Amino acid sequence: MLDPLLILNAGSSSVKFSVYETRADRTLAAGVHGQVERIDTTPHLRVSDADGRVLADGPVEQRGHDGAIRAIHDWFAAHVGSEDGFDGVGHRIVHGGSRYTEPIEIDADVLAGIEALVPLAPLHQPHHVAAIRAVAAVAPHVPQIACFDTSFHHTQPAVAQAFALPRELTAKGVHRYGFHGLSYEFIATAFSELAPELAQRNVVVAHLGNGASLCAMQRGRSVATTMGFTALDGLPMGTRAGALDPGVLLYLLQQERMTADEIEHLLYERSGLLGVSGLSADMRTLLDSDAPAARDAVDLFVYRAGRELGSLAAALGGLDALVFTAGIGEHADEIRRRIGAQARWLGVEIDDAANRRHGPRISTDGSRVSVWVIPTDENQMIARHTRRVLDRRPRAQAVRAG
Repeated sequence: MLDPLLILNAGSSSVKFSVYETRADRTLAAGVHGQVERIDTTPHLRVSDADGRVLADGPVEQRGHDGAIRAIHDWFAAHVGSEDGFDGVGHRIVHGGSRYTEPIEIDADVLAGIEALVPLAPLHQPHHVAAIRAVAAVAPHVPQIACFDTSFHHTQPAVAQAFALPRELTAKGVHRYGFHGLSYEFIATAFSELAPELAQRNVVVAHLGNGASLCAMQRGRSVATTMGFTALDGLPMGTRAGALDPGVLLYLLQQERMTADEIEHLLYERSGLLGVSGLSADMRTLLDSDAPAARDAVDLFVYRAGRELGSLAAALGGLDALVFTAGIGEHADEIRRRIGAQARWLGVEIDDAANRRHGPRISTDGSRVSVWVIPTDENQMIARHTRRVLDRRPRAQAVRAG
């Protein structure tokens, strides 16, 4: 396998991975993929090839991110006969703050910078740091590349990033960052290949999954987005509340006597579709349910998506195309239909038959706004960035993230 790349997405309970082979022309071919799940209880490794055939499916001895990374490394080394195994490792990092606006090779200073951003992404950043350290421990000579979900949104004008707070707080980095950037960057590239002229105009991409947001783009660049300082803002999500009056937080602190940790748990883990429905964070379950609370959760999700779509259309000064992506966006034709119906005033008309087929184009011929369904691939975007960074470095260079 020529110059293989390992792409990691480390979470609290699992480490998902994909391997990409580098072709002679330096483009990439998807290879094996899988995950180590239940890493803190009963870790289990599952590996499949590019065609979905299962290559490994069994327990992992060591718990935690260290055990997960070692299991992935050892499996791969055994199958390619290489101790180091990978030409490089690319990481999805949720928050890059104001400092990291493009992919970068990880050294001790970069790792410290990523770790310093833990307060801005407390449910994600610590696990990224743990995975970086785990790779450095098992393969210290393999370069690691950080790819940030916030980077894509640095093209937004200052007014779109600002909160109406005292300037001293803004100077400390309290402003809107935006997330899901790797997904949006992939879609911007894919849409430019599908509809080159349209992709240069006013486009809103709806990344609708367990985490959900919308992004307004002009010429393939981010102009505005629904998420802000953290990944809590904007749309209701699987378990996250989305946009919330700050006065609610004051009420919870002062009247409900909740601690900061309790509020954090409420907003990240107990709210959103799960909180409203009391049933599930999974849109599929809610759409299949006859429970009134499940319908309420779906109604709220659709309402908020339609409302935010109007807001981003205003930021763009008009709307030429709408693209749905991610788990709900790619697969839930009912949600797309309902959001489209709510956006008829913008000129959106959904073709029911095309929508049921999941696209790629799902708007009617007469629709003023062209509507599409495009599958996202964040791992491929990370792999592309990782390949570019590695190909620019001196081949002898090897930096350990200690």
